Amino acid sequence: MAKTIIVTGASRGLGHAIAKYLLSAPQSHNVVVLARSVEPLQKLKDEYKGQVEVVHGDLSDFSLAQKAVDAAIKSFGRLDGLVLNHGVLGQTGKVAETDVENWRSAFDINFFSLVAFATAALPALRSSKGNIVFVSSGAAVKKYRGWGIYAASKAALNNLAQTIGCEEPDVTSLAIQPGMVDTEMQRDLREMRGTTLDAEMHSKFTGAHEGGLLLKPEQPGNVISKLALNAPKELTGSFLAWNDEALKDFQE
Repeated sequence: MAKTIIVTGASRGLGHAIAKYLLSAPQSHNVVVLARSVEPLQKLKDEYKGQVEVVHGDLSDFSLAQKAVDAAIKSFGRLDGLVLNHGVLGQTGKVAETDVENWRSAFDINFFSLVAFATAALPALRSSKGNIVFVSSGAAVKKYRGWGIYAASKAALNNLAQTIGCEEPDVTSLAIQPGMVDTEMQRDLREMRGTTLDAEMHSKFTGAHEGGLLLKPEQPGNVISKLALNAPKELTGSFLAWNDEALKDFQE
């Protein structure tokens, strides 16, 4: 039976790869896609007739969460999974040099909007015994100079996944680290953050790109897609890398 999955940040990069996998998997599924850029979402709807609903807007608008859930139920009659992939890097630089308003705006997108999506989706996900996959980052558990805003928001995300995992017996909740993926965020780090990122960190990202070490979005994207469909209940609340041994069955 076809399942219905909400995918945020689906206009490009990792989110787009996740949506494409779900739509074209051996058993094609239904997807509600969200992003600020509407054109790529509309192209998915035109290509996969009857499988896609589009919710367009800035994900700092918390009302989009309920709109997405309502679209899933109205168009497809159910909701089985939620992939929360959207996020912003936010202001980079030392904590002493950052602006608290930039912390607030980044947390609105990277964390509080996730709470909005989770609370909107949980009633339907309890019914379907569904899954929530939060796209996290290694920055959530490592010390990176100049990354305080992004890292703290991802650490909060991890705790949210963990908390839902212990509070919701009928819903499986995971936070997944996708690794260094060839996305617009990586380009931003290389090309736009040279003066605000720590020199060692900037060198790390430019070196990964020049050395061909960045992952294709489909590599972690396909794993995340499979987890959105069939995440193992025994892993609920976990924070795992996309290529962790515990996920080997999803890496094929």
